[in-house]
Amino acid sequence: MQVNLDKTFPIAAAGSSAWKFLQDIPGVAGCMPGAEITETIDDSHYKGAVKAKVGPATMAFNGDIEIVAVDSEKRQLHLIGRGQDTKGTSSAEMDLNAWVVDTDDGHCELKGEAQVKVTGKAASLGGRMMTQVSDQILNQFGKNFANNVMALGEGEDAEEAREELAEQPKELNGLAFAWSVFLGFLRSLFGGGKSSAG
Repeated sequence: MQVNLDKTFPIAAAGSSAWKFLQDIPGVAGCMPGAEITETIDDSHYKGAVKAKVGPATMAFNGDIEIVAVDSEKRQLHLIGRGQDTKGTSSAEMDLNAWVVDTDDGHCELKGEAQVKVTGKAASLGGRMMTQVSDQILNQFGKNFANNVMALGEGEDAEEAREELAEQPKELNGLAFAWSVFLGFLRSLFGGGKSSAG
């Protein structure tokens, strides 16, 4: 199953700052609660992990990230991420293009286009639900990304961004999602959602 995503995140900071941070792959990965770079192989290849707690159950994915292209002139990054859950029941692949665009007010926007392919049990979520869940995840990511860029600056906005980053959840919690959307998926994946963390 494939889901196509197209998002824009406004950032109250200069485009040069956003582009600088976008090239910090471990930093960008850290914008996703529960995600981390576990190993840097070289400048273009990384190993990572994502852990998501959904109710009483925990889903964990291990995977690889490849930086396909970096275009400094267009301030654009192209990467591909592939992963499989630790139980071997699901796999996912994301092809992402992200770029920074200046806005008229001296700030900027982070734009992203992604194709997400899911197979196995995770695909039972269905296209519509997968899009809604992905949307929730990306909104959380966009907020953290913006705060990281703003925190590089000075003044009250930067201080407020640093405070928000200090309070951001360290793991991706299903309660932050549309719970009713996710509940049916949990029942099918975890046999009623009663499975303990794996």
